[in-house]
Amino acid sequence: MMIETETVLDRRRLRRHVSFWRIAAIVLALLAVGGMVMSSEAVQSLAEKDYIARVSITGTVSEDRKQLDLLDKIAEDDKAVALIVFVNTPGGAATGGEAIYGALRKIADKKPVVGQFGTVAASAGYIVGLGTDYIVSRGNTITGSIGVIAQWPEFAGILEKVGVKVNEVRSGELKAMPSPFLPLDEKGRVATQEMVDDSFLWFLNLVKDRRGIDTATVPGLEKGRIFTGRQALEYKLVDAIGGDDEVRTWLKEKHKIDKDLKVVDKKPESDSKLGFLGASHASLREIAAEIVSGATDALAGSNASNALRLDGLVSVWHPSEN
Repeated sequence: MMIETETVLDRRRLRRHVSFWRIAAIVLALLAVGGMVMSSEAVQSLAEKDYIARVSITGTVSEDRKQLDLLDKIAEDDKAVALIVFVNTPGGAATGGEAIYGALRKIADKKPVVGQFGTVAASAGYIVGLGTDYIVSRGNTITGSIGVIAQWPEFAGILEKVGVKVNEVRSGELKAMPSPFLPLDEKGRVATQEMVDDSFLWFLNLVKDRRGIDTATVPGLEKGRIFTGRQALEYKLVDAIGGDDEVRTWLKEKHKIDKDLKVVDKKPESDSKLGFLGASHASLREIAAEIVSGATDALAGSNASNALRLDGLVSVWHPSEN
């Protein structure tokens, strides 16, 4: 019996020793892998070369947190020696243009920032362009549309016809004005106009300061006119006509940046709820909403769908559908 007991105890001690060395081996392996990864990252960091970053501002301009975070990272990236901002948007929220403008000026404190206009760069899209140091436009780019709009639907007449009345108790006569449920009275119109005028004045002064022009001398500019790229060049709203070559030429001649330096497109992280990993965390309602949103964009056009979701003052241009 004594021999069997000792045998059992020996086996237990052996198991403990084996378990210890197994754990030790795993820990050592993890440390080794971690060291290799860190070493690889360090070598890669040392091996990284300078490059030119490029971001695209397309679709409806909004105060996108991920987009702004990306611009902040580019500002802090010493390997990014310059930034190209490709703009192809009819505009969007005035605050969105303001936010991107501010982020671009922070980058410009550290490295050159050049704008490249695509098919359209109007309204808030032009505000984005003003955040760059130099603007290259296509000859047929639609740009300009300096101005701000406050828009809202009014359902008062329809509600009255169908016998629906919206009751409200407000803390003041201008609270929640303008309202889609009430006709706009004179006091509400004056208050709204003053708000639009203030935002417009900010936009106009931005054009004066950044472009160094007297906006009153540019035909129709203060009335929201749009221009082709060639007209914009004539009135000094842009600096050159062209594309990639003209952008690279300016970087070379003005900042001695090699024309053959690699251009790296930078994009904000995707937050789609339909992604492989994100789908498991999204509710069915959120997924359905995204599908409906996508279908709406496809049927009505993405700009039309996004415009309906814009809040606040809007700086956007779009052609008449009539």
